[in-house]
Amino acid sequence: MKKLAFLAAVLAVTAFAPSGYNIGDKATDFKLKNIDNKMVSLADYKDAKGFIVVFTCNHCPFAKAYEDRIIALDTKYKAKGYPVIAINPNDPIAVPEDNLATMQQRAKAKNYAFPYLVDETQNIAKTYGATRTPHVFVLQKSGIDYIVKYEGAIDDNSDDASAVKEKYVENAVDALLAGKPVTTTTTKAIGCGIKWKS
Repeated sequence: MKKLAFLAAVLAVTAFAPSGYNIGDKATDFKLKNIDNKMVSLADYKDAKGFIVVFTCNHCPFAKAYEDRIIALDTKYKAKGYPVIAINPNDPIAVPEDNLATMQQRAKAKNYAFPYLVDETQNIAKTYGATRTPHVFVLQKSGIDYIVKYEGAIDDNSDDASAVKEKYVENAVDALLAGKPVTTTTTKAIGCGIKWKS
């Protein structure tokens, strides 16, 4: 029975292989529930120049390792027009630690100053092509559109923030703020596989 349960869990993770966005694609807006039970969409941010959309969660060791770096990204770039929008795409039935109540507790304990949204249908994660937690999409606002300018990992060292050599997300946002092209547009997201609903 244990083996069957394990196989079912593996299949739930691999049952959906998102195709997602390519660099230069227009990303869809969304309306997802925040930890305060209010609905949040990109269109709510009238003055934003773009967004750092991070698919993340509570339970994953990689998400935990990157948590302070995600908070730091929001602190550094929100005032410059690129706020962090965190989205939890995991099935809370598969991983109870990723339910809304635990999200609320985590956000309060870590003083999140950014939305932490629930992708209940998992449609947004699938549409974007998120596969891991964390998985980042840097979007640039262009009129009413949101253009994908970077997707992948936050940086090149998930284990040790002090040993990072390449800050992919920071480099991408800095380039956009300077009106320059993003040099590294795609990297491999490193993290736990998203727990898809069976």
